[in-house]
Amino acid sequence: MFARIALFFRQVVAELKKVVRPTRAELLRYTAVVLVFVAVVMAFVTLVDLGVGSLVGWVFGG
Repeated sequence: MFARIALFFRQVVAELKKVVRPTRAELLRYTAVVLVFVAVVMAFVTLVDLGVGSLVGWVFGG
């Protein structure tokens, strides 16, 4: 049982050595892309919410 646990940890370490970390420039670019995407989705959801709210208010006279 202990041999299997040791094998597991050796495999974990071997996999972690394969990980490639992004450079500072890549990290900043990825962060900017994510923030822009989130802002666009927020704007879209806001517009849809306002549109549906106005439509519901118009239909039901509220």
